[in-house]
Amino acid sequence: MNIHDVELSRDDDDPKGYEAGYVRLGPLLGSERLGATIYELEQGNSNCPYHYEYGNEEWLLVLAGKVTVRHPGGETELGPGDLACFPNGPDGAHKLTNKGAETVRLVVFSTKNDPSMAVYPDSDKIGAWPQPGGGDDKLMVRRESNVDYWDREVD
Repeated sequence: MNIHDVELSRDDDDPKGYEAGYVRLGPLLGSERLGATIYELEQGNSNCPYHYEYGNEEWLLVLAGKVTVRHPGGETELGPGDLACFPNGPDGAHKLTNKGAETVRLVVFSTKNDPSMAVYPDSDKIGAWPQPGGGDDKLMVRRESNVDYWDREVD
């Protein structure tokens, strides 16, 4: 496979500001434990909200254009050939946004450990995925929905 030749798709339900072309490379290569996704971001778009992972580490490699990386320390602009690591936990929080006029092309590499969780600090949500694709037990909740351990277990 050549990453410059892969065809990108888009999700019809992506909201304004998150309209990104993408292709997941892991399934195309038969990979189970390591994933990579190529994204194309047009001006003003991000690939996903500000978040951090529990259970997985991600790397970013910029292929073309300049992307603004929001992280716990502020913002950094990265260009072609720049590489960044987003470690497991809050220190790895990030959001990737194209603030320039040129289309950005990047690849995000990730470990694929399940179960996994993602925390979205801006919207105070937590997502949990017990297996690839999530299955029936995938979950996206707001932190305030937290219940006591014994809730509905005892009379």
